[in-house]
Amino acid sequence: MDAGQGEASAGRRVAGAALLLAASILLSRLLGFVREAVIAALVGRGRVTDAYNAAFQIPDILFYLLAGGALSVAMVPLYQQARQRSQADAERFLATVLGTMTTLSVVATLGLWLGAETLVALQFPRFEPEAQRLTTALTRIVLPAQIFFLAGGIVRGALMAENRFRSQAAAPIVYNLGIIAGGLGFAGTLGVAGFAWGALVGAALGSFGTALWEARGRFRIGFRVAPLDPDFRRYAVTALPLMLGVSLVTVDEWYDRWFGGALAAGSIATLIFARRLMQLPVGLVGQASATAALPALSKLVADGRREELDHLVQRTLQGTLALAILLAAGTAALADPLVRAVYVRGAFAPGDAVPVAAALQIFCLGVPAWVLQTLAVRPFYARADTWRPMLIGSTFVVVALPLYWWLGRRFGTNGLALAGALAIGANALATVVVARALHGSPRLLGLLGTLLRTTVCVLPGAFLGWLIADVAAVQGGHHGFLGALFELVVGGTIYAGVTLPLALGLGDGPTRELLRRPFRRLRHGRLGRGRSGPVA
Repeated sequence: MDAGQGEASAGRRVAGAALLLAASILLSRLLGFVREAVIAALVGRGRVTDAYNAAFQIPDILFYLLAGGALSVAMVPLYQQARQRSQADAERFLATVLGTMTTLSVVATLGLWLGAETLVALQFPRFEPEAQRLTTALTRIVLPAQIFFLAGGIVRGALMAENRFRSQAAAPIVYNLGIIAGGLGFAGTLGVAGFAWGALVGAALGSFGTALWEARGRFRIGFRVAPLDPDFRRYAVTALPLMLGVSLVTVDEWYDRWFGGALAAGSIATLIFARRLMQLPVGLVGQASATAALPALSKLVADGRREELDHLVQRTLQGTLALAILLAAGTAALADPLVRAVYVRGAFAPGDAVPVAAALQIFCLGVPAWVLQTLAVRPFYARADTWRPMLIGSTFVVVALPLYWWLGRRFGTNGLALAGALAIGANALATVVVARALHGSPRLLGLLGTLLRTTVCVLPGAFLGWLIADVAAVQGGHHGFLGALFELVVGGTIYAGVTLPLALGLGDGPTRELLRRPFRRLRHGRLGRGRSGPVA
C-alpha cells in the first residue's frame, strides 16, 4: 500500500468511526436533554437540583484521579504494541490493567464513601445543613458507579485498539436511559434519589455491560492483580500524568459547581442545564472525532508514517474546527427557544429559562476551543506523550482559578461561563502552538484561516436566524413547547439556508470537503442503485 492509499484508508476509518460515534453522541445528547427535562419538571431549578448535581463532584474527581476519563489514551497504544507481539500478550496486559485498576477503584470508593459527609461539607460550605445531608446521601449512591465506568473503560480501550466502537457508542445511551428510568419510576417514592439510583444501574449496564457484550468471542477477559508487572508499570507511567495533572476540559465543570455553590440557590443548576446543551456540539464534533482518531493516529505513529500523520492531523483539526463554529453559532443564536423547548415544563418555570439561555450563549463562545483542545492532544497521546499535555492543562487550571473567582463574584453564572470560555480558548491555543513546535503540525496559519473564514460565514446567518426566530415568537401566536419549537424550526432553517451556502463558497478546503461529503455519498448511493458494478 502506497502513502496515498494508506492515508485515504486511515481517513476512511476515522470518518466511519466518527460517524458512528457522532450518531451515538447525538442520540445520547438527545436522551440527555430528556433526562434534564425530566429532572427540571420533577425537581425544578432550586437547591435540591443543586444537591443532585453536586453529588457527582466527588465521584467525578475519583474517576479523574484514576485516569478513568482517559483510559483509552493509555490503553490504545500499549494494547496495540502488546498485540503486535501476540494475542496472548495483549490479553494478559488487559487482564492486568483491569484487575489492578478495578481493585484500586474499589478501595478508593470505599474510603470516599465513608468520608463523604466531611468531603461534602468542605466542598459546599454555603449549602444549608439539609442540602449537605441530601448531597452526602446522593454521593454515596452514585460513588460505586465509578467502578463500572473504570472497568468498562479499560475493556473499551482494548476494543477501540481493534477498531471496534459499538460499546463506546452504546454506553452513554444506556447510561442516560438508566437515569431517566430511575427518575420516572422512583422519583415519586424516592425523590431525587431515584435519578441517582438510575445513574448507578445505568453505569453498570451501559459502561461495563456493553463492553463485556462486544468483547465476547473476540478476546478473553481476565482479572489479574499485579501492580509490579512490567506491562502494568508501563501503563502506570503513561497514565500517571493523567492522574496527577488536571485539564480544563474536566475542571471547568468542577469550578462551576464550587463557585456556583457560593452564589444564589439554583446557580449550579443554571450552569449544568446550560452546559448540557453546550455539550451537544462539543460531543458531536470534538468527542466523536477525537475518539475515532486516536487508534488511527497511534497506528500511523507505530508505522513511522510521519507525513500521513501530519496531513491527517491538519485536515481533521481544520474540518472539525469549522464544524464546531457552525454548530456553536447556531446554538447561540437560538439559545432562548432551545432552552424553553427542552426545559420549560413542570417545576421549571418560563422565568427559569432566561438565566440558562444567557449562560448557554456565553458557553457557546468556547465551543470551538473545546473541540480544538479535545482533538489537539490526541497526536501527543498517539506518541505516548501524556506529560506535555498534562503540564499545559494543569498550568491553565491553576492560572484560570482567579479568573473564575473574580468573574463569578462580579457577574454570577454568566461570569463563570465566560471564565470557562476564555480559559479553554487560551489552553487550546497553547496546545496547538506547542504541538507545532514539537511535531511540525498543525500549521497555525491554516487553523487561523479556518477560524476567520468560518466566522465570517456564520455571522449573517446567526443574526438573521436570531432576528426571525424573535419575530416568529411575536407573530406566531404559539406558546409553551409548540411556540419554542416553531421558533427553532423557523430560525434554524434561516440560519442553515444562509450559512451553509456561504461556507461552501467561502470556506477553506477542509471545510468544503467536510460539508460536501454527505451530499457526495448520497449522490453516489443513488447512482449506484442503477448500476450493476460498484460506484467509483
